[in-house]
This record gives sequence, C-alpha cells and structure tokens, in this order.
Amino acid sequence: MTLPPFAALRAFHAAATHDRYRDAAESLGLTESAISHQVRRLEEFLHTALIDRSGRRPKLTDTGRRYLEQIEPPMRQIQTATEALLSPSGRSTVRLTLPPSLAVTWLIPKLGAFEREFPEIDLQIITTTRVIDLRRDQVDLSIRHGKGAWPDVEATFLLEETAMPVCAPGYLDPLPQEPSPEVLRKVRIIVNANMPDEWEEWARAHGIEPSALTDSITLDAMEQTLQVAESGHGLAMGRRPVVDAWLERGRLVAPFGGADPTGAAYYLCRPIAVMPTAAGRRLERWLTERASEWRSDNANVMASP
Repeated sequence: MTLPPFAALRAFHAAATHDRYRDAAESLGLTESAISHQVRRLEEFLHTALIDRSGRRPKLTDTGRRYLEQIEPPMRQIQTATEALLSPSGRSTVRLTLPPSLAVTWLIPKLGAFEREFPEIDLQIITTTRVIDLRRDQVDLSIRHGKGAWPDVEATFLLEETAMPVCAPGYLDPLPQEPSPEVLRKVRIIVNANMPDEWEEWARAHGIEPSALTDSITLDAMEQTLQVAESGHGLAMGRRPVVDAWLERGRLVAPFGGADPTGAAYYLCRPIAVMPTAAGRRLERWLTERASEWRSDNANVMASP
C-alpha cells in the first residue's frame, strides 16, 4: 500500500483545520517548526504543494483542499475507533454544540430518554452562542440559530422560532384584548441586547407605532429578560421554544395571545465533506424526531394567558 508517513499526515490535517500553525501545533503538542517540517515532508512524498505560503498566513492550495476532503473521513474514523477502544465501557463519543437557552429549556429535559435509548453513546454537550468551526474543533453536530446560511456546513431545518410578549401573571390586570400603544405606554419594556430591534419589528408587524423604550431595562441574554419579567418588572419578548417552559409552568403568560414567526429558526448542522460516525447519525436522527414531535404537538397551540 502506498501510504504517507502518518506523523506528516496528522500534521497536515491539523494545519489545514486550524487558522494558524500555532493553533495546529498546540492541538498536537508540537512546535510550529515541527508542524511546518512535517507538512513539507508530506508535500515531498506527494510531489505537490498542499500549502500556499506566499501570503501573510499559509493557506491551502486547491490540491491541498481536495486532499483534505479525501482524508478527513478516514481520519475521523480512526479517531472514533481509537476512542471506542480506549473507553473502558466501549461507548462512542458524540460532540454537540447548541445555544445555552435551547440546551436548558428544550434538550436537557429530554436527555434521560436519550440515554435510555442509546446507553452506548457518550453525548458531550458544549453550550455556546459562538459559531464555531465544527471541523477544526472536531465537533460532530451543532444546533444553530439563524436563517440556515453558514459556510462549510450542511444545515437541516429543526425548529421554527416564534415570538410574543410575555409577563408575570397579574402584571397586566385586567388583561388587554389586543396590543395597543396605550397598553405599551403603561408597561416597562425589557430589551434583549442581542436582539435590540425585536420590539420595533413586533410592533410594526401588529400595526403599532414602536415604543420609545426610554424607560426600558436592557439585559444581555434572553434568559435574563425572562427572569426579570417573571419577577414582575416588565414585559419581555418570549421566543418559542425557549419560553415554553416558563409558559407551561405558569411562571409567565402571553397577554396578547399567540406567537408570530421571527424569520429565524434552529438548524441542525454538520460539517461538509465529513463522514458522520454511526453514533453521530443516531443522535442526528433522534434530534430530528424530537423536533418533529415538538412541531406536531405545537402545530395548533396558541400561547394563552
């Protein structure tokens, strides 16, 4: 068999999946010069340039990019097989990233059922709002919030996001029949700093002049806005499915009724040109099924006070 030196192959893979040689070297516990030497060794073996070193930072040549796409699946398979043998229980590891709010309110309550169905899978959950490089960070799957357009990933629709104002029970008494400028002037608006335009968008969608938000409370995350609203300090924008747990337990109510689509959704993403492991495919199928159940259960559900 014509096989390249594995140390050189491993160094090239690290260099190709990291932005800098320094990061690639740290991931393998080597020096930058060692990474550079091994990559050149592989290029000499293959009689072709894999890295373009003419710019400020090395980047893949077209040949290097094609080569990486071909070696990525077997490299991942070797990693998975090795982890399975090193694990005393023989369990397979799957890494999943998703936003903290969705993890706490939608995924974690379902983990018991997942572990009972797949006791052979060690699911590692990484909660972050940052869009990470799945291939570089060796993450199998990611649930991302947005409109489904991200480079280098295959994105599959999972959950639609809808939104409506929410508040603590009794905060608006009596409850209004519909939103109006008069009602909004009587309440304190709670603003999510990550989505500063959400109140203006909601008001215009309902034919209402947007509030000036002069006396509003601004917080850094949706969970914080919901907690402050639950404490009776104002009206927050609740986004489903995250806000569902608050509504189901009666900690919050939706005074104006049902939710409206925001134009965003949650998508299940995996890196392009990376063959998923068997355990990764099981998790992907399980998440898709749970999302389908949620959509079915909530197809005709309107949030009500």
